[in-house]
This record gives sequence, structure tokens and C-alpha cells, in this order.
Amino acid sequence: MKKTQNTSVRNIAIIAHVDHGKTTLVDAMFKQSGLFREGQTVDDRLMDSMDLERERGITIAAKNCAINWNGTKINIIDTPGHADFGGEVERALSMADGAILLVDASEGPLPQTRFVLDKALKNGLKIIVVINKIDRDDARPAEVLDEVYSLLIDLDATDEQIEFPYLYAIGRQGIAMRSPEDQEKNLHLLMDMIIDEIPAPLSDENEPFQMLVSDLSYSDYLGRLAIGKVINGSVASKKDLVCIPEDDSQIHLKVSKLQVYSGLGLKDAAEANAGDIIVLSGIENVHIGDTICTGENPKALPRIRVDEPTVFMNFTNNTSPLAGRDGKLVQASKIRARLIKESLMNVSMRVEESDDKENFIVKGRGEFQMAILIETMRREGFELCVGRPQVIYRYEDGKKLEPIENLLINCEAAYSGNVTEKMLKRKGSLTRMTNKDNGRVRLEFSVPSRALIGYRDEFLTDTHGTGIMNSSFSGYEPFRGDFPSRFTGSLVSDRQGKAVPFALFNLEARGKLFIQPGDDVYEGVVIGEHSRGNDLNVNPCKTKNLTNMRASGKDDAVILTPVLPMTLEKAIQFIGDDEMVEVTPKTIRLRKSILSAHGRKVEVRRGAAA
Repeated sequence: MKKTQNTSVRNIAIIAHVDHGKTTLVDAMFKQSGLFREGQTVDDRLMDSMDLERERGITIAAKNCAINWNGTKINIIDTPGHADFGGEVERALSMADGAILLVDASEGPLPQTRFVLDKALKNGLKIIVVINKIDRDDARPAEVLDEVYSLLIDLDATDEQIEFPYLYAIGRQGIAMRSPEDQEKNLHLLMDMIIDEIPAPLSDENEPFQMLVSDLSYSDYLGRLAIGKVINGSVASKKDLVCIPEDDSQIHLKVSKLQVYSGLGLKDAAEANAGDIIVLSGIENVHIGDTICTGENPKALPRIRVDEPTVFMNFTNNTSPLAGRDGKLVQASKIRARLIKESLMNVSMRVEESDDKENFIVKGRGEFQMAILIETMRREGFELCVGRPQVIYRYEDGKKLEPIENLLINCEAAYSGNVTEKMLKRKGSLTRMTNKDNGRVRLEFSVPSRALIGYRDEFLTDTHGTGIMNSSFSGYEPFRGDFPSRFTGSLVSDRQGKAVPFALFNLEARGKLFIQPGDDVYEGVVIGEHSRGNDLNVNPCKTKNLTNMRASGKDDAVILTPVLPMTLEKAIQFIGDDEMVEVTPKTIRLRKSILSAHGRKVEVRRGAAA
């Protein structure tokens, strides 16, 4: 087997934890590579193409782009930094030959950095480390570099991987340097290092054309687009090819257009060689992980394998009395088609249907991944109801196993006792505690995944908004036992109508309200959090009795406590097992799965009898 290198191309993935400056660094690489003409007005965070990415300041979907540096094309694959989008990371790394690990000079490697780096090392990628934000007042670059070495050793990196080259950077200023004391003015050192250190893609010159489909897209003009790296051989436009799916059958294809990445967009190409990342147009019935090759000598490549889902949620069409008011897409068949499409584009997501075709179980990596999907659907005009996130258990040799998370918490020392107490109640165990010089404490826990569902808002309250919490999946362990997930009940409306200030004012003593005067309610909708552990049926539409008697204080204006708007993440974290979130393009409501109060009583009796 004779290997050849395509020295005109480098394929790199950029991996980092959320908010460590990855997208900003890519912006600076674009500008300094000559991609834009001098004086051209360019937006910030160019790779954050989705509205949700720009709003939240995170990368959700892996994306490709390309720059040219000293005659060499550098394909850049921007990967998400959140562990919930691990499927995006795994398929993106299948196109890379090396990776830039970006680490904050103050925070150091965090759990989700560990998750993505572990995948890169297992793929055998060459690593370049960039310690970013060294201009921070609390920067500690030397300590962070030692932490990166320790992390690589902990992840069983090879001797070659541990001897990584590294640079220091200030991403927002577009500067990279070999030492924090240097006075550089650009990122030329980094781009030179990519050319020198990242290996050129290798191929077997005796093998025919083979391409692994790592991503899918869609064009209104060209149809479905298959995106991936050419592993062996070369391909020309308009050629007849074969797709090999998971069942090893052969589907004949006719490529209508061949494109390669140029800057942020695509350009037509007559031919592509091994190592190029290409986009094939006009190809139907292709899925992520399939192999596209020649019909004369079809050979399948190893498929992309991703970690199994750890969380599931129940999706169903909106069955409330207010269904159909806001959304255009309300039928179960429309929801099903959208979820199936998502599972084709996202390799870490699975969809299972119920017998009645009205309910769908969606499995994924975490509640945040689910929240992003639901938010995307509501912006597309869907109405639906979703249940509480549930973890997926495994059973081996008669033992019940549950997913476990590595949890890292950074908070002020005064709040560490309260946080530790809450984690221990949720069957967590403290594995490491480090006191910082700035009065903060770094706590590391091993906790069940179910312990974090509904805890994030409580954590912010416990730390007065100053705490930082990050987690990553570590594996399955024996079930650690039950614990209460919520200590409060719900205030549930007992009728349909509009909320009235007089009624809400009298209900404030019962707990925390979620609705405002004038909001639509119906029987079974959750209007607030009861201060006690049981649910309470209440009347939010009750008006003041009118009489001809006047008394002091009777006509005082009603002043209600301001209500914070209910966000999708808050709603998903708050609901109990017998509750759902009603999601429409304009409204987020909490409701009982069984709307009728009588129906809920019957269900409770049935459960007690069983």
C-alpha cells in the first residue's frame, strides 16, 4: 500500500470550551489571510451563521470554511464547544487531520474541553495548543499550560501527541506569539505553524475514489448536498458514482455539481483530489456516514460512530384548548417529518414513534440540545408539547446503570458549602476541591445526569448569579438511588379565561406566579409554583364582588410583583413528570399532561391501586 500526500491542503478542526474565543480567533484568521479586501466592512463572529448562535454567543452546528496562506489551502472546521452537541464534534473531526485546542488563559481546560479533546486524540489528530486571552487581569498562562499537559496525560495521549507545539494569543486583537512577553502584531505565527505542524492528508494511490459523508445540507436550487472529505482517489463533476449505505447495498448517483470551500462560501470545481473537502450536489437518499465511491470498484469506508444518547423527551402535538392560534404547523405528521429530518442531519439524535403516530420519543445528548431543537422548531412556526427530560438507563447482568457526569463548579468560597450540600443530596460525590487566590473555589463532582435536570436555575440562585457550572458525560455507573428532584408543587388553573389582577394578587401568597394579568389560561395550565409540596387548583379569573357599600382601603390599586418572562430552558427544567411545556411561536406555557382536574384524580387513584 503506497501512501501519497496532498501537500497543497491542510484540514484542521478548532476545538474549545464555550466562550474561550474560538469564533473570534477564526474571524481574525479570515481577515489576516487576505480573504477580504482592505477597508471592507465585515461583521463580527462570521462563523455564527444561525440566529440562535448569534443570540447565545455559542457555536451549535459544526461549519466549514477555507482560507489560503502562502499558497496552501487551509480548510477550517469550526466545532461546537458544548458537550450536548457531541455528535456535531464527532462528524466534524472525521474531516480533519489536525486540531487547534484553544484554552482560556484564566479558566484553563474545562470538562467540555476534555470531551472534545478526547475525541480528537482517539482520532489520532495532531494537536496545536493556543492559550487565548492572555491579556486578562487574572490570566495564568504558565499554570494553564501545565494543566493542558496534565489533561493530555490523563487522556492517555501518545508521546508524540504530548509533545505538542503551543502559542499564546489575544484573539480579539488578532495576535499570536511564542511567549506572553513577545510583541507580535498578527496571527502569522499560528498560520505558519498550521502549515508546518499539521500533516498533509494521506491517501492510498492504489485505491479508487472514496468519500465519507460527514455532513448534509440542502439548497433550493441544487437539492440535497453531501459534504465530506475525499479519502482516496479523485473525482470529476458530472460523474456517475455509487453510494454505500449502512446495509452495504449500492445506490447509483449522478453528481450534478462539484464544489469546494472558498472563504465562507462555495465555488465550482472541475475536479477534486484526496484530502479535499468537497460538496456534491443533486444526491438524494444519502445519510451521514455513507460512503460515496466509483461504481467500478465500490468499497465502503468505516462509518462515523457517535456516543449513544443519554437523555430523551416526549414530543407531541399541541392538545390544549388554545391550539392553532399562533402556529402554522400543528399536525403530528408535520412534527414527525421535522423530527425525522433533524435525525438525518444530526447523527447524535434518534426519533422513535408511538403506535398512535401522535407521540414521538426524541433521544439526544442533553437537555440543552433538546432546548435548541425546540426553539428552532417554534421559530419555524411549529406548535407542540414536550415532556420533562428523562435519562436513559441501561441494564447489564441484571444491574441498573445510569449516565454519570463530570461536573465542574467555580463559585465564591462563601457559597461552596451550600452547593456541596445540594450535590450530595443529589447522590453526587466531591472528587476535587481547589481554592483560588481570588476568593473563589473550584469544585469537581461526579454526579448522575438526572441530578442536573432542573438544578441550573437553583444553582444560580444559590451562588447569587456568580457561579459557573460546566459538565460533560463520563460514562455509565450503577444506579445511585432515588432522590427528590423538586420540593414544591404547582398552582394549576381550574378554568378557562383571562387572568385577572384581583385574583393574581390574592394568589401571590400561595407561591411564585408565572403569568400576568390578561394572559390566556385554561383548565390544567400551570400558572405558578406552589410554596408547598402539593399541587393546588386555583381560579386566576376570579373578579372582585361588586356591592354598593364603600369601605376604607377597598378601592386601593392592586400592585402585583413583576413576573420574569418564562424561557424555554426554565420551563423544561421546572416541569414535573406529570407536566408538559406547550410551545408556540409566540408563547411558552406550562401545563398538566392531563388537563382535567377530575382526570388527574382518577390517574392518582389508579397509580395508588397499582
